[in-house]
Amino acid sequence: MSTHLVLTVIAADRPGLVSQLSDTITAGGGNWLDARMASLAGQFAGVLLVGVADERADALAAALQALPGLRLVVEKSSPLPSGGGAAAVPAGLVLRLELLGQDRPGIVRDISRVLAERQVSITEFETERSSGSFSGEAMFKARALLQLPPGLDPFDLRQALESQANEWMVDLGVAPAAA
Repeated sequence: MSTHLVLTVIAADRPGLVSQLSDTITAGGGNWLDARMASLAGQFAGVLLVGVADERADALAAALQALPGLRLVVEKSSPLPSGGGAAAVPAGLVLRLELLGQDRPGIVRDISRVLAERQVSITEFETERSSGSFSGEAMFKARALLQLPPGLDPFDLRQALESQANEWMVDLGVAPAAA
């Protein structure tokens, strides 16, 4: 039987962090399954999923937590029956959301509120703040994969988001995610 370890890690960014993590995982009998990592304001931040045999899970978790210079949280989880790494969300249509507009406080709150009101699960979410190419104004870009609950019409979700797009002053696209 196997266990999944879900890790969150934060550390001052420096070369070799991923190597240090992967060496420890491999030495502890773990298998690196999935990860999202980035350097943000000089800090390395990551979330990663590791598979490991049940009898080795505690020792691997202890070895990871003993790594110097890292703030690490390790949570144990059982693998899903399908063997996938996604959270247990009822199967439904998956849509891709893309948004671009001037940055402002509260934009993520506003988008996520519309989604939460409709029980839509965000399975992937990536944001970026950059300068506009001509104006130099702060621009906000978001990309997300959305898992719709059974029974929610994608047209209704698209309409709800697009009705807010003018108020939010953003360009918004919602389309089926590529398989």
